[in-house]
Amino acid sequence: MKIGSHSDLPPSVTQAATAGAQKAAQGAAENAKTSGASVGVSVSVSTLARSMEKPEVNTSADIDTAKVNAVKTAIKNGTFKVNPEAIADKLLSSSQEMLSRASN
Repeated sequence: MKIGSHSDLPPSVTQAATAGAQKAAQGAAENAKTSGASVGVSVSVSTLARSMEKPEVNTSADIDTAKVNAVKTAIKNGTFKVNPEAIADKLLSSSQEMLSRASN
């Protein structure tokens, strides 16, 4: 047995719920009409908000294209060697950094 199913409720309650749903739908329709009229509202952004904007960064200077091409070639040739010690060291240092940030 479901609680609150239409068969369990008296007709006055289901009629009131239906009327409430209809009023909500009418209110939403009226809000949609009014919000369409306010399309021309101007918005200004403060200088503080503008200063927080991230500048475009040229990331191409951060990429060593020669190294990327060398790794691609090594992978294609099947000669790329994974250094598990280096990976473990980076994981540990990254974890330590995250833990120190979390404790601050």
